[in-house]
Amino acid sequence: MSITQNEKISQVTDRTLVVGIDISSETHYVRAFDWRGLELEKIFKFESTSYGFECFSEWLSELCKTNQKDNIIIGAEPTGHYWFTLAEYLKENNIKFVFVNPMHVKRTKELDDNHPSKNDRKDPKVIAKLVLEGRYLIPYIPEDIYAELRVMNESRMRINKELIVIKNRIQRWFAIYFPEYKNVFGSWECDSSIEVLTNIPLPADAVKMGANAINELWRAKKIRAVGIKRAKLLVEIAEKSIGVKQGTNAARCEISMLIEDYLKKKEQEQRVIEILETLCIQVPNAEKLLNIKGVGILTVASFLGEVGDIRRFDSPKQIQKLAGLAIKGDESGKHKGQSCISRRGRKLLRYTLFQAVMSMIMHLPEFKELHRYYTTRVNNPLKGKQSKVVLCCKVIRIFYTLLKKGVEYDSQKLMKDIVRPEPLAA
Repeated sequence: MSITQNEKISQVTDRTLVVGIDISSETHYVRAFDWRGLELEKIFKFESTSYGFECFSEWLSELCKTNQKDNIIIGAEPTGHYWFTLAEYLKENNIKFVFVNPMHVKRTKELDDNHPSKNDRKDPKVIAKLVLEGRYLIPYIPEDIYAELRVMNESRMRINKELIVIKNRIQRWFAIYFPEYKNVFGSWECDSSIEVLTNIPLPADAVKMGANAINELWRAKKIRAVGIKRAKLLVEIAEKSIGVKQGTNAARCEISMLIEDYLKKKEQEQRVIEILETLCIQVPNAEKLLNIKGVGILTVASFLGEVGDIRRFDSPKQIQKLAGLAIKGDESGKHKGQSCISRRGRKLLRYTLFQAVMSMIMHLPEFKELHRYYTTRVNNPLKGKQSKVVLCCKVIRIFYTLLKKGVEYDSQKLMKDIVRPEPLAA
């Protein structure tokens, strides 16, 4: 549920202790203020350990007792992953924890001393003043199944990035030592190709082994779809290869390690996908999304991991803003600039929605027709990417309705969005 700025400001009363924390990897710096902005205690610092957290809790309790405060609001910047443990500790102790935008801190830190300096004493004060003005966000920390989904989905994306790096290095290896390899196999990732790269990666190795021995190598591993014809082609191309012939021992070692890394990452990726499938089906109404053609388990798992519990949203527009798809205008007086999306939100969620739209345009006739309509309509036709952004917002509304109400996907309702004006009378 969203809270307006007036409601945020009204939460700070004369009984409220407002605390600003500058979070770092090991030591956190704290300053405390009352509702008027008067500092109540000198700067306090504590370590990011269980003992440090206990000292911080005791300092807060003593400060509240001394100054007759019974409510605490703690503000901080979302600095990487260092805030996770502190947020968990504060949540367990029922202390309100909020975030301020780092850009707001950067732009307002000169208000007090008219100086652009940045240090551990200054930042907590700037953060606390922003909290006093209601310029903060309440962080969402996923729980239970949604926390599991988010962690596993982040692991999948990390593994995917590492796979891309490994694939690029393998392509580099081909360009140096065996440029003609792509003419033999449609994809070097197939089983027959992996077997060749593991045993006879260099052109000289293939020529030395011969076509018959290569074919027997595949037969021994029970690899189908390749035979003596493919083996002869490999030997023929290897004989004419222009690949580098120096440093061959190191080249064999390099491709061996790359293939080993590739297979290991593929195994990890498959393991993560299996876990995501198990987790995803436990979310209420998740099967409604999976029934949509073109929407796979990874799309649903990524969406649920990034959004969390759908019941915390009052409107799909809040998810649109979370994804950074809210429209940013550029108007002043008579000037009307070009509008664009804000891109201030969860990048992975935005990526997931865009990939889902690409798939749904391919598999769903209604999405394909909507995309065609948006890009070819007479009034205000959209460019291809603009149309896909509009469809991303439509996907958010569809997912929101299906998850919250438990209804089935209806393509006919989607097609009603196409407005066909009545023809003018003669």
